[in-house]
Amino acid sequence: MAGNDLPSLGRVKLCDLIACEGLPSDSYKLSVSTLSQSLAQYSAAIIQFPSSDGALLRSGLDSAHLYFHQRASYPAADMIHDNESREWCKTSGYYADPQLWLETYDFRPGLTPTESNSGLEFPPAGLPDIFSLLGKAARDILDAITFYLNLRSSPFTEILDNVPLRGREISSSVLSVCCYGRPSFQGPQHHNLTTQEDGQLVMFSDHEHQVDKSLITLVKSDKAGLHVRDFHGRWVLVDGDLGPQEAIVYPGLALYQATAGYVGPALHRTEISNLQSNLYGRCCLAFKLMPKSMTSLNCSEMRAAGHGVEAQFQLPIPVDDFMQRSHPTEQLFNRHTFPSFNFPTAQDV
Repeated sequence: MAGNDLPSLGRVKLCDLIACEGLPSDSYKLSVSTLSQSLAQYSAAIIQFPSSDGALLRSGLDSAHLYFHQRASYPAADMIHDNESREWCKTSGYYADPQLWLETYDFRPGLTPTESNSGLEFPPAGLPDIFSLLGKAARDILDAITFYLNLRSSPFTEILDNVPLRGREISSSVLSVCCYGRPSFQGPQHHNLTTQEDGQLVMFSDHEHQVDKSLITLVKSDKAGLHVRDFHGRWVLVDGDLGPQEAIVYPGLALYQATAGYVGPALHRTEISNLQSNLYGRCCLAFKLMPKSMTSLNCSEMRAAGHGVEAQFQLPIPVDDFMQRSHPTEQLFNRHTFPSFNFPTAQDV
């Protein structure tokens, strides 16, 4: 991989990742190669949306500022949750995790009301449009990854939600509006982890690193602070120089499982230093493309494409079981036989 190393996080225009009928264009092949190589080296990439979509994302973040700013300084007991106690496919509305100094509003179509039901509190604005925008982008990115792996078109359709949802279906995917370190939120500030980076003292939330259980996660933040561990084990600040229409994409555990480990999940952590001087803390929009709970993750598509599948990926795993299992990160990132992308030159993609 050394000959094709990217000097920094790959930056790709979303419009260049949208597949069309017929032979793939040179711009599509180059963009797919850049995306895939960035995911292998840095476990993340930068996606550039059209400028009009950037305005929608910006308005969503502005609305998030106001929503969390008007919340009470400490949540009621029934709004305090952690990742272990919540049903993964049924989260909706506001909840808080004081240990992470984190507040979240989950928008899940089919479950989350789109208007205020109390008359006293209004959810962040524009969530249905943002969900639609990021959901379509996540599917285009997933298709680009499967093209690079030489899988058939849309191989994961059976485990994804219908578009649009049918009848009384509830979305498995979710748009989370998050706020870290709001100064008026009474989180356990003394429990933060502190580390030395480039001669500066940097604070991270209690759980030093996390792995999403999604297929694909897209994150748009209002300020830098998302760190992802790269191929060499170094922590990289991935959202330090994002433009107004740019977002970060990274793979999750479900894609790792469905591709027999060929696409490694991103190990990430969030910096919460110097937020006390900011009125709103650090806000972000995080879309997680999730598999449906009543389906299974299997590697049949990888085998059909001629990829080797290790023993631990041979048997299908029900999605609901997979989501409720613990996945120790040391087992994921310390594998000596960890398969990875084999990068050809761009013209050979």
